[in-house]
Amino acid sequence: MAYRTPLESRIAKKTTKAISDFGLIEDGDRIMIGLSGGKDSWALIQILDVLRRRAPIDFSLVAVNVDSGYDGYQHELVRQTCADRGWEFHHVPTSIGDTIDAVLDADDTPCSLCARLRRGVLYRMATEVGATKIALGHHADDVVETLLLNAFFAGSLKAMPARLVSDNGRYVVIRPLAYVWEEEARAYAKACELPIIGCCCPACGDLSLQRQRIKRLLMELEREHPDLKSSILKSIGNVQPRHLLDRRLTTSADESSDAGPNTSSANSASRVIPLAALRR
Repeated sequence: MAYRTPLESRIAKKTTKAISDFGLIEDGDRIMIGLSGGKDSWALIQILDVLRRRAPIDFSLVAVNVDSGYDGYQHELVRQTCADRGWEFHHVPTSIGDTIDAVLDADDTPCSLCARLRRGVLYRMATEVGATKIALGHHADDVVETLLLNAFFAGSLKAMPARLVSDNGRYVVIRPLAYVWEEEARAYAKACELPIIGCCCPACGDLSLQRQRIKRLLMELEREHPDLKSSILKSIGNVQPRHLLDRRLTTSADESSDAGPNTSSANSASRVIPLAALRR
C-alpha cells in the first residue's frame, strides 16, 4: 500500500526510524495518544494510524483529550473528527485552568505546571483505558528547543527523550515524532484536513515566553545556517560524555585517556561510562 503523498512518505519514514531506533512500539501494544487538537497531536495520530495499517506487528490506538476547562475550547470538534475517522476517543474534563490561576503569581508562566498536571491526568487515563504506552506529539523542534532552554535557563544538559519510563516505572511515554520537524507536522495535519484548534489558554502564543524566544533565535540563526537545527538534533544523538564537565561521568582512569596508543585494555575498560549514568 503506497503512501498518499511524498510528505506522508517522509513523515512515515522518520516516524518509523524513531520507532525502530528507540523501540517505541511492540507487538500487542495499546498506544494512548494525548490528543489536544493541535497540529502536532493530529499529525501523530494520523501517521500512527497509517503505520498501524501497514505494520507487520499488531497494535491499537486510543485518543485521550484532556480538557483544561478554558472557555471556548472545541473538544466536540475533536470528538467528532475522531468519530468520523474511526478512532477510539475519550474526553476528560478538568479544572486545570482554574488550578493554575489559583496557585501561580501573575508574572509566572503556566506552561510547565500545566504540562505536569496534564501528564498526571494522562497517567490515570492510561490505566483506565488499558494502555501500554502513552504517545505525545512532541517533534524535533521541541527536542532542540528543550535542549537550549535547559542549557540557557536551567543549567542542565538535557532534552526530550524519545522513550521515557515514569519515576514509578508504571508508565512508558513515547515521542514517535522525535525526528519530524514542526513545519512537516503542520503541513501534514493541514493536508489531512484535520481541524487544528487552540487550547484557549491565555498564555498560549505569548511571544515573551522563553520557548518563543528560543524559537525566534533559531529562526534568525537558520537564515545564515540552514542546517543548524538538524546539526543540533544530530548532536543530541552523538554525545561525548568524557568531554563534558559532569564529575559523575568521570573516573580516575579518564585522566589518562589521552596517554596514547599504549594505554592498556584494562584501563580502557575502566573508562566505560555506565549507561545508567547517562540516563540521569
